[in-house]
Amino acid sequence: MHRLIIETLARDLSVLSDAAKAAHEAAIHEENIPDNKYDTLSLEASYVAQGQANRAQELKHSLQAYQRLALQPFSEGSSIRLTALVTLEDEEGARKTFFIGPQEGGLKLRLDGEEIMVITAGSPLGGELLGKSLGDEVELGNSRYEIVDLC
Repeated sequence: MHRLIIETLARDLSVLSDAAKAAHEAAIHEENIPDNKYDTLSLEASYVAQGQANRAQELKHSLQAYQRLALQPFSEGSSIRLTALVTLEDEEGARKTFFIGPQEGGLKLRLDGEEIMVITAGSPLGGELLGKSLGDEVELGNSRYEIVDLC
Protein backbone atom coordinates (compact mmCIF):
# COMPACT_ATOMS: atom_id res chain seq x y z
CA MET A 1 0.00 0.00 0.00
CA HIS A 2 2.79 2.36 0.97
CA ARG A 3 4.62 1.76 -2.33
CA LEU A 4 1.39 2.28 -4.28
CA ILE A 5 0.81 5.65 -2.60
CA ILE A 6 4.35 6.77 -3.43
CA GLU A 7 4.01 5.63 -7.06
CA THR A 8 0.65 7.38 -7.42
CA LEU A 9 1.89 10.64 -5.91
CA ALA A 10 5.04 10.59 -8.07
CA ARG A 11 2.96 10.01 -11.21
CA ASP A 12 0.47 12.74 -10.26
CA LEU A 13 3.33 15.15 -9.51
CA SER A 14 4.89 14.48 -12.90
CA VAL A 15 1.62 15.05 -14.76
CA LEU A 16 0.81 18.20 -12.79
CA SER A 17 4.31 19.62 -13.23
CA ASP A 18 4.05 19.14 -16.99
CA ALA A 19 0.62 20.81 -17.00
CA ALA A 20 1.93 23.74 -14.95
CA LYS A 21 4.82 24.22 -17.39
CA ALA A 22 2.43 24.15 -20.35
CA ALA A 23 0.11 26.68 -18.69
CA HIS A 24 3.08 28.92 -17.90
CA GLU A 25 4.22 28.74 -21.53
CA ALA A 26 0.70 29.67 -22.65
CA ALA A 27 0.65 32.62 -20.26
CA ILE A 28 3.85 34.11 -21.67
CA HIS A 29 3.44 33.10 -25.32
CA GLU A 30 3.49 36.06 -27.70
CA GLU A 31 0.15 35.08 -29.25
CA ASN A 32 -1.48 35.60 -25.86
CA ILE A 33 -0.25 39.16 -25.38
CA PRO A 34 -3.39 41.19 -24.71
CA ASP A 35 -4.66 43.33 -27.59
CA ASN A 36 -6.74 45.47 -25.25
CA LYS A 37 -7.72 45.73 -21.60
CA TYR A 38 -10.53 43.19 -22.09
CA ASP A 39 -8.26 40.48 -23.49
CA THR A 40 -7.51 38.37 -20.40
CA LEU A 41 -6.33 35.09 -21.94
CA SER A 42 -2.75 35.58 -20.74
CA LEU A 43 -3.93 36.55 -17.25
CA GLU A 44 -6.23 33.54 -17.02
CA ALA A 45 -3.44 31.22 -18.16
CA SER A 46 -1.15 32.66 -15.50
CA TYR A 47 -3.77 31.96 -12.80
CA VAL A 48 -4.06 28.36 -14.01
CA ALA A 49 -0.27 28.00 -14.05
CA GLN A 50 0.02 29.38 -10.52
CA GLY A 51 -2.70 27.07 -9.20
CA GLN A 52 -1.09 24.05 -10.81
CA ALA A 53 2.34 25.03 -9.50
CA ASN A 54 0.92 25.40 -5.98
CA ARG A 55 -0.72 21.96 -6.14
CA ALA A 56 2.49 20.46 -7.53
CA GLN A 57 4.37 21.87 -4.53
CA GLU A 58 1.80 20.32 -2.16
CA LEU A 59 2.17 16.97 -3.94
CA LYS A 60 5.95 17.23 -3.68
CA HIS A 61 5.72 17.72 0.09
CA SER A 62 3.26 14.82 0.40
CA LEU A 63 5.50 12.56 -1.67
CA GLN A 64 8.48 13.42 0.54
CA ALA A 65 6.40 12.73 3.67
CA TYR A 66 5.46 9.27 2.39
CA GLN A 67 9.02 8.52 1.30
CA ARG A 68 10.21 9.25 4.87
CA LEU A 69 7.27 7.44 6.49
CA ALA A 70 8.21 4.45 8.63
CA LEU A 71 5.51 1.78 8.60
CA GLN A 72 4.42 0.64 12.03
CA PRO A 73 3.92 -3.03 12.90
CA PHE A 74 0.43 -4.10 13.99
CA SER A 75 -0.60 -7.23 15.87
CA GLU A 76 -3.94 -8.52 17.10
CA GLY A 77 -3.99 -6.33 20.22
CA SER A 78 -2.59 -3.18 18.60
CA SER A 79 -4.32 0.17 18.65
CA ILE A 80 -4.93 2.06 15.43
CA ARG A 81 -2.33 4.73 14.69
CA LEU A 82 -0.54 6.28 11.72
CA THR A 83 0.19 3.79 8.87
CA ALA A 84 -2.64 1.46 9.88
CA LEU A 85 -4.59 -0.30 7.15
CA VAL A 86 -8.06 -0.65 8.66
CA THR A 87 -11.05 -2.57 7.34
CA LEU A 88 -14.51 -1.73 8.64
CA GLU A 89 -17.63 -3.84 8.17
CA ASP A 90 -21.21 -2.65 8.56
CA GLU A 91 -24.19 -4.69 9.78
CA GLU A 92 -24.98 -5.87 6.23
CA GLY A 93 -21.42 -7.14 5.69
CA ALA A 94 -20.28 -4.28 3.42
CA ARG A 95 -16.61 -3.51 3.92
CA LYS A 96 -14.55 -0.33 3.59
CA THR A 97 -10.78 -0.16 3.90
CA PHE A 98 -8.74 2.88 4.91
CA PHE A 99 -5.04 3.69 5.20
CA ILE A 100 -4.17 6.27 7.84
CA GLY A 101 -1.46 8.45 6.37
CA PRO A 102 0.21 11.76 7.18
CA GLN A 103 -1.23 13.62 4.13
CA GLU A 104 -3.34 13.33 0.98
CA GLY A 105 -6.58 12.36 2.69
CA GLY A 106 -9.22 11.44 0.15
CA LEU A 107 -6.80 9.73 -2.22
CA LYS A 108 -8.45 6.55 -3.53
CA LEU A 109 -6.35 3.62 -4.68
CA ARG A 110 -6.97 0.06 -5.83
CA LEU A 111 -4.96 -2.74 -4.28
CA ASP A 112 -5.69 -6.36 -5.21
CA GLY A 113 -9.04 -5.29 -6.67
CA GLU A 114 -10.10 -3.51 -3.49
CA GLU A 115 -10.64 0.24 -3.16
CA ILE A 116 -8.69 1.78 -0.33
CA MET A 117 -9.04 5.39 0.74
CA VAL A 118 -6.24 7.33 2.40
CA ILE A 119 -7.41 9.31 5.42
CA THR A 120 -5.43 11.44 7.84
CA ALA A 121 -5.42 11.32 11.61
CA GLY A 122 -6.84 14.84 11.59
CA SER A 123 -9.94 13.87 9.62
CA PRO A 124 -13.17 13.10 11.48
CA LEU A 125 -12.94 9.40 10.56
CA GLY A 126 -9.23 9.25 11.34
CA GLY A 127 -9.85 10.84 14.73
CA GLU A 128 -12.64 8.36 15.41
CA LEU A 129 -10.43 5.39 14.54
CA LEU A 130 -7.25 6.41 16.40
CA GLY A 131 -6.74 4.36 19.54
CA LYS A 132 -9.40 1.79 18.65
CA SER A 133 -8.58 -1.90 18.22
CA LEU A 134 -9.75 -4.93 16.31
CA GLY A 135 -13.37 -5.71 17.22
CA ASP A 136 -14.21 -2.16 18.36
CA GLU A 137 -17.13 -0.34 16.79
CA VAL A 138 -17.24 3.13 15.27
CA GLU A 139 -20.14 5.24 14.12
CA LEU A 140 -19.98 6.90 10.72
CA GLY A 141 -22.97 9.01 9.88
CA ASN A 142 -26.01 6.86 10.56
CA SER A 143 -24.14 3.55 10.31
CA ARG A 144 -22.19 1.48 12.77
CA TYR A 145 -19.06 -0.35 11.68
CA GLU A 146 -16.94 -2.97 13.34
CA ILE A 147 -13.17 -2.96 12.91
CA VAL A 148 -12.60 -6.38 11.34
CA ASP A 149 -9.03 -6.10 10.10
CA LEU A 150 -5.98 -4.12 11.15
CA CYS A 151 -2.52 -4.41 9.65
